[in-house]
Amino acid sequence: MGDYLRPRDLDEALQALTRPCTVLAGGTDFYPARVGRSVTEDVLDIAGIAALRGISETPTGWRLGATTTWSELVEAELPSLFDGLKQAGREVGGRQIQNAGTLAGNICNASPAADGVPPLLALDAEVEITSLAGNRSLALAAFITGVRKTALRPGELVTAIHVPRTQHAARAGFVKLGARRYLVISIAMASAVLEVADGKVAAARVAVGACSPVAQRLPALEAALIGMAFDKSLSNRVEATHLAPLSPIDDVRGSAAYRSEAVLTLLRRLLSGLVP
Repeated sequence: MGDYLRPRDLDEALQALTRPCTVLAGGTDFYPARVGRSVTEDVLDIAGIAALRGISETPTGWRLGATTTWSELVEAELPSLFDGLKQAGREVGGRQIQNAGTLAGNICNASPAADGVPPLLALDAEVEITSLAGNRSLALAAFITGVRKTALRPGELVTAIHVPRTQHAARAGFVKLGARRYLVISIAMASAVLEVADGKVAAARVAVGACSPVAQRLPALEAALIGMAFDKSLSNRVEATHLAPLSPIDDVRGSAAYRSEAVLTLLRRLLSGLVP
């Protein structure tokens, strides 16, 4: 078995990352992936670092600490802008998983079916990355580069996720299709943030997950929504051509054709549900 390291602060963690380590926070992906085999790698457990946890408001938006759990997010007092992310949080496994699983762990795992990624994309989230050399920020869309792949370099650690303020009042939502209601990996999912001014859509961000190697924004649909009346007719704007960025696959949860049809229904349901 490799070494198990549990640093007390961020500096100690970054020092530990000068050698290869597998970073552990909630462990909800780490442990199931190693059932039946020995842990041979060095493990860096960052769950005890207080500076990595919690949600705070900043002059430009909100900072979500890397090891903030899904339960903590769901229970936090946040504006309606975060409704989609909270809805996704309630879908991440069961209560035990939500109590342990972390926001940064969800994006660093880089699963195509990670429930947190579409709502964070719709929030225009940025990832805060720290190393001994300093800090850098990267748009979430650039952070996840492929299936189980991220833009993290050796010695770097995700320390927070930043969500910017919107210019207008916003409505947000998340919908997911699975083989059953709870405790299931997504067949397809979608999230959206619509900014509304004078009864019309002033800005739109729509993302789909589990239908491509990396969750994708739908720029053509976003453009089609801008300027439209904020009413139930928004669902009628969704067309198959808007799904061009997606590349669904056939797997045990569903065929590519089924996913494409399902996403159209999910998007229409999502947009209709955002209207009071």
